[in-house]
Amino acid sequence: MEQQELKRELKNRHVQLIAIGGTIGTGLFLGSGKAIALAGPSIILAYLIVGISLFFVMRALGELLLSKGGYKSFTDFATEYIGPWAGYVTGWTYWFCWIMTAMADIIAVGVYTNYWFDIPQWIPAIGCLVILLFLNLLTVKLFGELEFWFAIIKVITIVALIIIGVFMLITGFETNTGHVTVENLWVHGGVFPNGMYGFLMAFQMVVFAFVGVELVGVSAAETADPKKNIPSAINKIPVRILLFYVGALFVILCINPWNTMDATSSPFVQVFALIGIPIAAGIINFVVLTSAASAGNSGLFSTSRMLFSLGSNNQAPKSFGKLNKNSVPQNGLIVSAIVVSIGALLSKLMPENAFGVVTTISAICFIWVWSIILISHIIYKKRHPELHKTSVFKAPITPFINYVVLVFFAFLLVVMAVSEATRTALMLTPLWFIMLFVFYKVKSRKVNN
Repeated sequence: MEQQELKRELKNRHVQLIAIGGTIGTGLFLGSGKAIALAGPSIILAYLIVGISLFFVMRALGELLLSKGGYKSFTDFATEYIGPWAGYVTGWTYWFCWIMTAMADIIAVGVYTNYWFDIPQWIPAIGCLVILLFLNLLTVKLFGELEFWFAIIKVITIVALIIIGVFMLITGFETNTGHVTVENLWVHGGVFPNGMYGFLMAFQMVVFAFVGVELVGVSAAETADPKKNIPSAINKIPVRILLFYVGALFVILCINPWNTMDATSSPFVQVFALIGIPIAAGIINFVVLTSAASAGNSGLFSTSRMLFSLGSNNQAPKSFGKLNKNSVPQNGLIVSAIVVSIGALLSKLMPENAFGVVTTISAICFIWVWSIILISHIIYKKRHPELHKTSVFKAPITPFINYVVLVFFAFLLVVMAVSEATRTALMLTPLWFIMLFVFYKVKSRKVNN
């Protein structure tokens, strides 16, 4: 008989590195090129603003998850504090979020592979997806190990970039684009070279760079000693944002002036190519390729676990709530992988625009999920003030900061409506929510009858 409980096989080192992997992904390694082209050096401020906002979302998520032992993911407390419809819509939306994100990641694998091989993008994209599906079908511990080593590669790369960049700054190293200097942050049109408009237009890609930061919450049901490991992972997020985003982008923009960078390729690859070591750019391209594979791996993990949660709660076909002999939600994995493969088709049909369209839709849906977490926390604090007061992992400055971040998220949607690059995706996304509400109403009617 199949076990219907997920195994707690993710250890502290897995959780810590999953958290790091969740905050360093394709959005930083590939998407930051487009964001830099829009905002110039002010992109550093944009990453800082979004990073701080999401730290408060994560603190709210952590307190909610630890307030009750039975919570498997945020769909559970969304159902309890907002209503069954919220759990249903948010669960399926989170699945859709990661489907879009995983599509972007396998598209990125195809882009990176073209650095070495002149082959259609969809071929390596499909190949990567098949390998990740096979590995995910084995055990959750293997997923944790994969993410651990993928994240180690990312961390070593960014730390190496920062160390090399600091050395180049101190020595006044000269590249093809000039001397490495802090002045590159403001001498090429100022910190806001494209004005406030360019700064705001970059936020969509910045938001996408942070998707996955909440993955720690999804892994809660498979984490050993969650009361210790989850707070530890969440509290280290600010340091990671300062190091991996602000630090890395600061160094990149000091080495390579923003106006000399190619928006369609990875800034990390471009910078190491400038250093003058022929093999360095190839090594970094391998690193960013593994980063995309890592994020795709996270996508398969999170979508399958969300389908398992929905199936277990009768919000999806019951077959999704079943596990294989390795205690892995096999049906959810296979279905998710099939849907993600559409991303490979997109990269074949529209190789130039596929990444931008998919990342915009993903960012919008993640804003919904993050907002539901904040709203659930507001209701939780009102309904159970005694739990909040005695919580060992209390979210700070609440509920004030929850409202501030919610207003900021609403502002981001307005910005996406203004931008021509994101407007179409923003207009299409409500169709997803309308469809979900219709399905929920039909399902509720059947249950009541």
